Amino acid sequence: MSHGLLPGFTITDIPGTDGVTIRASVGGDGPPVLLLHGYPQCHVMWHLVAPKLAEKYTVVLPDLRGYGDSSKPAGDPTHGLYSKRAMAADMVAVMGELGFDQFPVFGHDRGGRVAHRMALDHVDKVTRLGVLDIVPTHTLFARTDKAFALGYYHWFFLAQPAPFPEKLIGGDPEYYLSCKMGHWSASDAIFDPAAMAEYQRCFSDPATIHASCEDYRAAITIDLEHDEADFDKKVTCPTLVLWGEAGLMHKTYDVLATWREKCEIVSGRALPSGHFLPEEAPEDTWREIDTFLS
Repeated sequence: MSHGLLPGFTITDIPGTDGVTIRASVGGDGPPVLLLHGYPQCHVMWHLVAPKLAEKYTVVLPDLRGYGDSSKPAGDPTHGLYSKRAMAADMVAVMGELGFDQFPVFGHDRGGRVAHRMALDHVDKVTRLGVLDIVPTHTLFARTDKAFALGYYHWFFLAQPAPFPEKLIGGDPEYYLSCKMGHWSASDAIFDPAAMAEYQRCFSDPATIHASCEDYRAAITIDLEHDEADFDKKVTCPTLVLWGEAGLMHKTYDVLATWREKCEIVSGRALPSGHFLPEEAPEDTWREIDTFLS
């Protein structure tokens, strides 16, 4: 079985951790590359980049737990089931099931936060790290200002106790998703209608809405605890940082500087896009990743 947006890729279900099953599309041949999606999307967000990488690499595109067609645990009082540590462990398990003990990982948005945690927790597994249009989680909370609070208000909205945000989003999830993507993208951004239909299908599931809220509840609680415990620990593998020059990260932070506080070897640049680099600037995103891997 394959998805129409990813011809040549095979959809498969792979065991994660905690009894979770991860849905993934896998394509290509060669050394492995793991690509992680962000909020409020699923793995098809890579549909303009992954086929090009698959000409040289075995590309693995999972849905993070709670998103897409992966398992959606109900959550727990500590939000540990949606910690980036738990999500990272899923991805390591998935790559192990596919026969890859070491691999580079690139993550957009939430996927970038999972990738960052993976590089800290699984030093022996992650050979290269890529983060797209984010600055470190701890940095965001420590330096919260008006621009961040207004532009990324959902961080605080989604983290409210259940079922408050779930009920509000569930009233019209298609409208909510369209607004979020429109708000974060550049004014001239065009998304593939088939990709948008897939995002809407997945995000309209009440279990996905709840899981995504749990993801953000984890960010403001247990993820911060993990980050603070590792505050002086740096990522040692080479790190690529990409971000959109029309996005809030570019306007608010010295993005490279924030990552040099957390990683030893950092390179990267702004791309001509908003938040959704792999869909707004796919050619630039692919070239930067391919060059970094080469």
